[in-house]
Amino acid sequence: MPSFDIVNKVDIQELDNAVNNTIKEVATRFDFRNTKTTVELNKKDKIIHIVSGDKMKMDALKDMIGTHCIRRKLNPKCLEFKDPEATSQGLLKQDVKIKEGIEKETAQKIVKTIKDLNLKVQASIMDETVRVTGKKIDDLQTVIQAMKSQDVGIPLQFVNMK
Repeated sequence: MPSFDIVNKVDIQELDNAVNNTIKEVATRFDFRNTKTTVELNKKDKIIHIVSGDKMKMDALKDMIGTHCIRRKLNPKCLEFKDPEATSQGLLKQDVKIKEGIEKETAQKIVKTIKDLNLKVQASIMDETVRVTGKKIDDLQTVIQAMKSQDVGIPLQFVNMK
């Protein structure tokens, strides 16, 4: 029986490239000259640490990271910006969490959306993925098109089409 998986994965190497491009842009921009601005990617914990002088520079860094992610074909929806915090040196610190996997509530929404299509397919939740099986590949392709048009708050990829 044909099937495919709906997943949310982030290519860490591409994200690392986007962060490195952001660091290069910060080094060349005039408004960041003579400021203590750092952007670091912790690959193990999947967190980006940002430190900058004020709120305006923090917002500019957010935009730069989002822009470089788009250029590297990463969806910026996978980035979850936490609230900025003050540091002891008078700077602002912000963590950006990288969201991977599909949470249980989101997976249940996806399964409900698929069932509302009234196609002869089965959707099941498997850890952080949703597996969709059906007899006809055309039905599976219809499900993929329907899920691409839905906004579930995270970027979705469709893998393992068998």
